[in-house]
Amino acid sequence: MSIACVSDLRPRAKRRLPKFVFDYLDGGAGSETGVRRNERAFDELMLKPRALVNIESRDLSTSLFGRRWAAPFGIAPIGLGNLIWPRAEEAIARAAAAADIPYTLSTAANTRLERIAEIAPGHAWFQLYVSKRDEDVADIVERVERAGYDVLLLTVDVPLAARRLRDIRNNFIVPFKITPRVALELLTHPRWSIETVSAGVPRFVNVEQYAPMVNRQSIAAYLTSEIRGRFDWEDLKKLRARWRRRLVVKGVMTAEDSVRVRDLGCDGIVVSNHGGRQLDSAPATIDVLPEIRAAVGRDFPLIIDSGVRSGEHIVKALAAGADFVLVGRAMMYAVAAHGPAAAQELIELLIDEASRCLGQTGYCDVASLKSAAPVMRRP
Repeated sequence: MSIACVSDLRPRAKRRLPKFVFDYLDGGAGSETGVRRNERAFDELMLKPRALVNIESRDLSTSLFGRRWAAPFGIAPIGLGNLIWPRAEEAIARAAAAADIPYTLSTAANTRLERIAEIAPGHAWFQLYVSKRDEDVADIVERVERAGYDVLLLTVDVPLAARRLRDIRNNFIVPFKITPRVALELLTHPRWSIETVSAGVPRFVNVEQYAPMVNRQSIAAYLTSEIRGRFDWEDLKKLRARWRRRLVVKGVMTAEDSVRVRDLGCDGIVVSNHGGRQLDSAPATIDVLPEIRAAVGRDFPLIIDSGVRSGEHIVKALAAGADFVLVGRAMMYAVAAHGPAAAQELIELLIDEASRCLGQTGYCDVASLKSAAPVMRRP
């Protein structure tokens, strides 16, 4: 296995996955222009290189939330990670911890949050979808705290279930129902099917205890109705008071909301449009990043995701005002294309690409790059 670049991974992932699984990973909301916009915006951003600079010794390490990370990126939360490839979530968490970068577990993951905390101590973050029922929120937050997570990412850009047309056409649901079409997909993708049966069909193990009954219908209903809709600024204040560790709000896309989040005492923001999976017309995250940075000031932590497909994209995000970057789809393309062992190689590839881009731009460390902000856009 040798990964040349992330763009090579998508076609191979498409071949190895059943169509309904690949479409879940690859698809976005509506016509999916938002997905393409995210990537295009990163591609169109340019870096102004300095010449005659000694860049022989380069350091990608960066400080965030009171500690030093080996690289300025981590792994974004991905729901149903073990559906993309069996046992993927544990493998990615191990690879992230070994590389000294954070791994973010989704509420909609298929691995128990307590297990990930054991696998990646000191490197595990947790992404929270809030329920309409306060007692459920209180319980899962208590579990996260008890397990030893230091960073809680509250997702706020899913007020409603999105219309993802590929999933609608595939009648996507987990656990999946065996229809003739699904059966054909399973038969024509034997490696995925055999490993999935061996590992066990993925379940929403972190939330199923809160649903009225543990079956397909109740869990699906819980995720589409309970974890949606009602969450406002007053609720954020309550969560801030309840969670005593680092609280980051994920899915903020305006300067006004960013300032309000900061002023409520939160510890950071993830500038995110959910990878284009919620609002098709949302702007690209890299396009709104500069105005958010200007509004919150230089010292408030800003993380960005959505559309990051290379180490060069990571460097562009840092130069444009981000303190840290989260990588989601790229990691899952790697695991789908080559299996769980590819997680380590993908991280190494992104580190190598980012280090080379940093040097080609004429900088030796993240701090000097961010201070110079050598980005430009086409007129």
